[in-house]
Amino acid sequence: MNTFTFVFLIALFISSSIQFWLAKRQADYVAAHRSAVPDAFKSKVPLEAHQKAADYTLAKIKLGNIDGALGIIVLLLLTLGGGINTAFEYWSTIVSSPLIAGVAATATIFLLMTLVEIPTSVYQTFVIEEKFGFNKSSVNQFIKDQLLHLALGAAIGLPLLALILWVMDNVGPQWWLWAWGIIMGFSLLMSWLYPTVIAPLFNKFTPMEEGSLKDRIQGLLARCGFNSQGIFIMDGSKRSGHGNAYFTGLGNNKRIVFFDNLVNSLEEEELEAVLAHELGHFKCKHVIKMLIATSIMSLISLAILGWLINEPWFYTGLGVEQPSNAAALLLFILVSSSFTFFMQPISAYFQRKFEFEADDFAANNAKASKMISGLVKLYEENANTLTPDPLYSAFHYSHPPAAIRIAHLESKA
Repeated sequence: MNTFTFVFLIALFISSSIQFWLAKRQADYVAAHRSAVPDAFKSKVPLEAHQKAADYTLAKIKLGNIDGALGIIVLLLLTLGGGINTAFEYWSTIVSSPLIAGVAATATIFLLMTLVEIPTSVYQTFVIEEKFGFNKSSVNQFIKDQLLHLALGAAIGLPLLALILWVMDNVGPQWWLWAWGIIMGFSLLMSWLYPTVIAPLFNKFTPMEEGSLKDRIQGLLARCGFNSQGIFIMDGSKRSGHGNAYFTGLGNNKRIVFFDNLVNSLEEEELEAVLAHELGHFKCKHVIKMLIATSIMSLISLAILGWLINEPWFYTGLGVEQPSNAAALLLFILVSSSFTFFMQPISAYFQRKFEFEADDFAANNAKASKMISGLVKLYEENANTLTPDPLYSAFHYSHPPAAIRIAHLESKA
């Protein structure tokens, strides 16, 4: 057992311990505030809905803890337990081409990890979501979704993986720059193709009918100077009772999408305000800023991998006897989260900052009061807790906690 093994185990222990500790803080905090609706929401949210949100949050935390513990076990079995080493040894004896063997071994590991996660997904969907009235998916629909995800992963991911490994094998020491360019180009392509090619494989998108709601939304788009390829209603209710709205795509392939259950839940002015918030992300250049940040982090990560790939201790410290580019890439993907966990609050901080800016944009281009009433309805209908632990939310929440967000909007009303 070399020094890096101890470094990895220490990083895994510290990051996992903090995550479980934060989850306990969240559970204790939510349970302690279950008996009363927060003052800011007493006139807006009934006690029964508040308690449902608390119970829903606690159920998800329990499952999350089990899933986290299972993830640690699987990670240790794959690395120090020799799982990855066995996969690469097996495929190297079956396939003569190192490139194809590397792709096959990597795909095998990801397939195993996907299969391990299925029981958790089943329990989340058919026990927790069912219990709280959110699940609308049938068993057949669930199986179809899982198979479709696997098929897409294979059709899209395997060629990309093969290309990256080929670059690693043939380009030379600066391979990571080429790999970075390929990954970023692929990400942009997928963002452009997603609305019209990938998303319709899972859901039906119907153009919004003519009427007062469409007129109101088109008026908002005109005021904001936003061009899109259409406004669509998505049949989100066939899987879940949760509602949402978003815009997707790049360039001339942008679409605005409303979940059908969201349209049925909110008033027209509330939908206008929610969409104004989503447009705020675009107009405030949050998409570009996040893309730049992701690009920089990807470049740094690949540069680090470019150094680690030539260090024997990196492989032996993680249970792999025979170094290879494919093994290095897989190991890096699996263990990096244990070392980057401490950057999570920084990312969450900027995401929450973007949410405040998008809320300000919504307040300037729609009615802040309608944004507030729409959010309160969404909090209630989606069973989002109104009383998260402050430290937990600082680590995990991409959106500001409900009370803080509503207070911010009220200052703009």
